[in-house]
Amino acid sequence: MSLYDEQCQQEFGFLEARMERFFAEIAVECPYHLPYDALFYQALFSPLSERVMELFLASGYRRNGNCLYTMHCPDCSACIPIRLHPQEMRLNRNQRRVLKKNKDIEIEFAPLGASEENIDLCEKFLRSRYPQKNNDGRSYYDGFFLNRIIPSMEIRYRLNGRLVGTAIVDVGQNWMNAVYFYFDPDEASRSLGTFNILTMIDTCLKLDISYLYLGYYIEKVGAMNYKSRFDPHYLYVNDEWKKIEKDPPVKS
Repeated sequence: MSLYDEQCQQEFGFLEARMERFFAEIAVECPYHLPYDALFYQALFSPLSERVMELFLASGYRRNGNCLYTMHCPDCSACIPIRLHPQEMRLNRNQRRVLKKNKDIEIEFAPLGASEENIDLCEKFLRSRYPQKNNDGRSYYDGFFLNRIIPSMEIRYRLNGRLVGTAIVDVGQNWMNAVYFYFDPDEASRSLGTFNILTMIDTCLKLDISYLYLGYYIEKVGAMNYKSRFDPHYLYVNDEWKKIEKDPPVKS
């Protein structure tokens, strides 16, 4: 365990003891369509300092609207928090190809907002990804993206001025948290999910941000397991971040 993670773990231990009484367990159908009941351990928060948010992220927690949560599913442990260290990243051939394929994409950084343009694209994405559910983009913004906890922003991707993707991210002094990404299903061949992560990595490097949290890695879910193709990456297992390297650098 790194010195940084040891310090975060120690600080979070004191924080957790004071905040435990605010958390509750909520059972729902698995949002990733796995054949198990999901059990969210969550609490509703007012504004937090960016250091407190950092401690929660470093301890495997995620944000949903004004809630912070982690999973306590009794019969499943498939949701594994995943983190990248941008300064360590080594791009593979496919990722370099994705960058080249998307050279014509315009990238914007903007305040988080539920514009009609965003909502229309989000709904198009949801209808394609989750056709069996009656999801709507405004509910995603109101209940999931917008928050009073921590500063957030959007990374918008345009093709000839047309919005083709939007990333919702939280940002602190030394961390970035990927909350959600939706894109135009008609542009699926561009691998915009991968391009979005590459953009966040580049942004972290420019801002000297050391930790990029990507949410959950779920091996059996295609929309979640592509994150492990970034090398190296870190998985939060047994309360510890473990480095996974598929192609360790050759020592000279």
